[in-house]
Amino acid sequence: MSRKIIATPAAPAAIGPYSQAVKVGNTVYLSGQIGLDPATMQMVEGIDAQIVRVFENLKAVSEAAGATLDDAVRVTIYLTDLANFAKVNEVMVRYFTAPYPARAAVGVKALPRDALVEADAVLVIG
Repeated sequence: MSRKIIATPAAPAAIGPYSQAVKVGNTVYLSGQIGLDPATMQMVEGIDAQIVRVFENLKAVSEAAGATLDDAVRVTIYLTDLANFAKVNEVMVRYFTAPYPARAAVGVKALPRDALVEADAVLVIG
C-alpha cells in the first residue's frame, strides 16, 4: 500500500518535520493538533477556545482526507491540567456522534507553543 500525505490550509501548517496526516489504504493517521488558528498560526486564548480549535483543526484535516470525525476509531487527548477533562467531554460531543471512538486522556507537563490541550486521531474510512 502506498502512503498519501494529507495537507490543508484549513488547519495549521506543520511546525516541525511531520505531515498533518498520512493515509495508508483506508486508514488515516492525524497528527496532533493544538489550538493554533490556521489563518494566523497564533494560539487562541484560554482552555475553552483551545479545545474548540483543536477539534476544528482535526475536523479540517479529516475533511481534507475525504473523511469526517465520525470515521475516528481512536482519539488521544493530551492535557496540561486533567481538571479540564470535563470541558473536553463537553466539546467533544459536538464533533463526534455515538458510537464514539476509543479514547485515551493523558496528563502531560507541557505541550508545544505552551498549548493547554492537544489531540490526535486515527480514522478508518469506509
